[in-house]
Amino acid sequence: MSVRRGAGGAAGEEPAVGEGAAGHAGARDGAVLRAHRILLGVCCAFALLSAVLVPLTLPLGWDELVYASRYSPYGPATPFSAPRTRGVPLLIAPVALWSDSVVLLRVWLTLLSTAALYLGFRPWLRAAYRPSVAPVAAALYGGLWITLFYASAAMPNHYTAMGAVGAVGLFVRSRQTPLTYAGVAAGVALATLMRPNDGFAIGLPLLLAALLVPAWRGRGRVTAVLGGLAAGALPWAVEAYVRFGGVRERLTEASEVQGDLRPLLSLVRHLTVMDGPLLCRPCDNDGIRPVAAEWWLLLSFLVAVGLWALRRGPAVGSGGGSGSGSGPAARQDLRQDLRQDRRQDLRQPDGPRTPTIALPLLTALAIALPYLLLVPYAAPRFLLPTHALLAPTAALGLLTLLGHARAFRPRWAGVVVPGLVLGGHLAVQVLLAHGNATIQAGARGDWTRIAEALERHGVGNGSRSGSDTDDPCVLDGNTAVIPLAHVAGCAPGGSAGGSEGGSEGGSEGDPREPDALVLRRAAPPHWARDWPHHAVPGTYASGWVIHVRP
Repeated sequence: MSVRRGAGGAAGEEPAVGEGAAGHAGARDGAVLRAHRILLGVCCAFALLSAVLVPLTLPLGWDELVYASRYSPYGPATPFSAPRTRGVPLLIAPVALWSDSVVLLRVWLTLLSTAALYLGFRPWLRAAYRPSVAPVAAALYGGLWITLFYASAAMPNHYTAMGAVGAVGLFVRSRQTPLTYAGVAAGVALATLMRPNDGFAIGLPLLLAALLVPAWRGRGRVTAVLGGLAAGALPWAVEAYVRFGGVRERLTEASEVQGDLRPLLSLVRHLTVMDGPLLCRPCDNDGIRPVAAEWWLLLSFLVAVGLWALRRGPAVGSGGGSGSGSGPAARQDLRQDLRQDRRQDLRQPDGPRTPTIALPLLTALAIALPYLLLVPYAAPRFLLPTHALLAPTAALGLLTLLGHARAFRPRWAGVVVPGLVLGGHLAVQVLLAHGNATIQAGARGDWTRIAEALERHGVGNGSRSGSDTDDPCVLDGNTAVIPLAHVAGCAPGGSAGGSEGGSEGGSEGDPREPDALVLRRAAPPHWARDWPHHAVPGTYASGWVIHVRP
């Protein structure tokens, strides 16, 4: 007859009724507390690493200038096209309302993005089968070069991602309270405020789950999701009627600005931009680098292992179990204990097993599909919400592998092999973050050098060349017209042409004749061929020439 040790009991003693459940709950609470501390450490490391790799002095990029120029310290205001929303201007308002310091703005945004990382993955301390999934998922997502690069950026995608992962993490919890409903609504509202298309891609799977999954049916979840969608979309809808004449009109103009949304396949473009550039529009002269694609391979493998672990039960790969002794009887007792642990873990705290596994993956797919099938260009930041939603399952896969690795013989192989894989992955991400930050520092520095060259030839400082009026000068060109005009104190002219590096596409500019053209590796139009032209010296990217109206 085998001897069992009950939870907290001596050999041969049966635990009191409820003692095992209490011990199980107490052990889980302790695990949650430990995982919470690790999550805080991960968030702090994320903030420090991003500040080291991406200098806080990095000049504002094209899209950032558009958002920041809503406020007078960063004026003059640049065209605000139909696809843009008021979410990012709201985020930066506490600093941009009174200061034009780029460093101060980036410090503020680093704090915000770090807080968002914490709030996004904190619900997974209790939503995941293992509390340690939350900090590991935050580390996997936060260690991507895209996330590190945009930590201090005035861009919406990271906040969309954190709203999505936080809302799903709260949604799948079986014990719903007014506070969790408020969290779901806040996460959906944040995602929708930042990017309405992503917000509705998140809301649709959640609504379907609340209607179709018996354990999740009820007014609470439905109301929370609908309330979040309404709160996040309201500013966009109001602006649609005020500025564009209606929702349909705004959607039509947004599609035109983004190159005419239509059925197509952009998967190759998204694989291309995994190592940069920040915007691939067009993607004709770039290719897929196998080293940069390692994250997609690693993510796919870890998600597959995570799904396998979930199907087998949370105890798989946990590295330990209950019971003691040896022999067939002891092993039978151990198997019974593990089956009991699985039954408890699958009921608490996550609720229904299959929907809990499927919902984050389906939501990740719902966000990714429009970018993969409709948008004719790519940017690595577009799929940040997808990476975030896949991270918990991938984290469980990683923990499962590490648990099994402890059984490797020789023992050093179970440490060295995972260490090399994870170390190599982190090295690739760090190099990509630093490399893209260096490229952007040089490219954005060119805007200042070009503005200085324009000023030397009488264009700039906010007034039209040779004019006594207060109208700003007008600048046109073949690329990056909006940021160039902003830095030079001019208005972007014509169609504000040039989509390399920003997402304005063909947004409307000043219809007046330009005072200067800024061209890179391009001939001037026939009506400007006789204008005096001057090469811009000392630029990071060669080939810049300014043509000044006589």
